[in-house]
Amino acid sequence: MGKLLLTGVDGNLGGFAAEELLKLEPKENLIFCGYNPDSLKKYADMGIETHVTNFNNPDGLKEAFQNAEVVALISMPFVGVKRQNAHKNCVDAAKAAGVRQIVYTSLVNADDETNPSVEKKDHIYTEKYIQEQGLDYQFMRNSQYAEAMVTNYFTYAKMNAPLTNSQGDGLMAYISRKDCAKAVAYALHRSNEFSKKVWNINGLELMTISTFCAIGDVSTGNHVPFVNVTDEENYQIWDAMGVPRTTDGVFLKDSEAPFSSDGMVTFAQAIREGKMDIHTKDFTELTGATPISVRYMFDHQEEFQIGERHSKDN
Repeated sequence: MGKLLLTGVDGNLGGFAAEELLKLEPKENLIFCGYNPDSLKKYADMGIETHVTNFNNPDGLKEAFQNAEVVALISMPFVGVKRQNAHKNCVDAAKAAGVRQIVYTSLVNADDETNPSVEKKDHIYTEKYIQEQGLDYQFMRNSQYAEAMVTNYFTYAKMNAPLTNSQGDGLMAYISRKDCAKAVAYALHRSNEFSKKVWNINGLELMTISTFCAIGDVSTGNHVPFVNVTDEENYQIWDAMGVPRTTDGVFLKDSEAPFSSDGMVTFAQAIREGKMDIHTKDFTELTGATPISVRYMFDHQEEFQIGERHSKDN
């Protein structure tokens, strides 16, 4: 019986997943990987097997995965060919090391060819590549992180301005990144129970961004209405905030929007066009828990901010 390996523990999602996994599994069953040696030290001091890994470079990956039976691949925070190559390096190393199954954090509706999100291109590439290599898998198709929109809400609240983007009245089952992390931990913990499984990891309920803002208003006492704009106007808003259009650009330190505008605007388009309105009970089936509500996240907003960007590439 091999170990359960979690990548990206130096990132936001991976860090939360590591916390959850330590509640479910003994330390001797685990391997934690990340590109930042400093972030691995606390786990190594606990007696957990750790390895420094950078998926942009395949060297040493096979050796890092050697004792693993299941690998959780936390998708990288950049977009495009660079991310696809990084994911390919990880999958190739896992196969070469004899890994049985890959748990991969993907995106809702990733396999819909009409989904305009640029993010989904990398996710469906990775899903297909894992399948082509003959590896078993669990695909964690996550809804949008609620933390991104909670942070966005407060950005506009501080400006005393309406939250403005181009997602219109589209529906999204906003989910906490902490719940997505819990789902990854449980997918590893229960990996012997599931084969070739696609999970839709969705929040408590579908809602428009107008409803999201209204919940925030009730919780905080602010008044942040939603105003819809065109996709091009949406790009201009992010340009004015200094947000790069692609992940090859320069990200401002401590930015409240640590994503590329190309990713955010096409994501808004996908929501507006009804490509993200998926709602299932998969999260509860997998974890036995109920998703954290948007109201709870606003009531405890200090715990549900998007946080800084973690990327070796930027």
